[in-house]
Amino acid sequence: MEERLQKIIARAGIASRRRAEQLIVSGQVTVNGKVVTELGTKAVAARDHIKVSGRLLHGAEDHVYIAFHKPAEVVATLSDPEGRRSLGDFLSGVPARVYPVGRLEYHTSGLLFLTNDGELANKIIRTHGLRQTYLLKVKGNLSDSEIGKVAAVTRVRIERGQRGENPWYEVTMADASRDPLRQELLQMGHPVEKMKRIKIGPLEIGDLAPGRFRSLTLKEVTALESAVKKAAAQPQAAAGSSRPAGRPRRRILSRGRKPG
Repeated sequence: MEERLQKIIARAGIASRRRAEQLIVSGQVTVNGKVVTELGTKAVAARDHIKVSGRLLHGAEDHVYIAFHKPAEVVATLSDPEGRRSLGDFLSGVPARVYPVGRLEYHTSGLLFLTNDGELANKIIRTHGLRQTYLLKVKGNLSDSEIGKVAAVTRVRIERGQRGENPWYEVTMADASRDPLRQELLQMGHPVEKMKRIKIGPLEIGDLAPGRFRSLTLKEVTALESAVKKAAAQPQAAAGSSRPAGRPRRRILSRGRKPG
């Protein structure tokens, strides 16, 4: 399939799309031996002979988009020099080298998005308004007034699940950092005991079991791209909600594949 040259170059990881455009305009890109300077020029990555600053661009690999349920006590990197369990221990069978987008702390479990689509990954990392939802368990039981205070101070949306001695709380935030929330709860005498991410933008963990992964559908990838674009277009605003809550080419892998 024909694509604009700057998109092919960016996907191959040579440069960002904007930098790729600069390289094209400055005459540093050739297609089948001919210098190309027009930004609208298209090519086929798997067929055409493309060089960037004299460097041959090999056919760009298919994009792969993975949803992974990271268990607690797993390092959210592909390997760990300390020998702890890492993502690489679970991703056997993924047809390309993918990278985690964002992070989850060692003791935090839940949804992790991995891809080899550098352009989308960079957009997600740079976008601070993309909402994320977590299930949270703390020491003790938060009162309604404490829930209101947490929401007001940290600017997250927090709702209590079922009433009980030690219920789960659902927290939605638009800032990737969980530290302010953890610190506020600690100061209130309710340190976080468990934390699980269940949603990134429109992407949900669903019934994906810990340690398992699945490929996103085309619909999911499109929805994620749309959410990132929408969040990036908005002024940097409050995370979650300032209103306290009073109550409780895409490649598809086999769904729910068990890692080897």
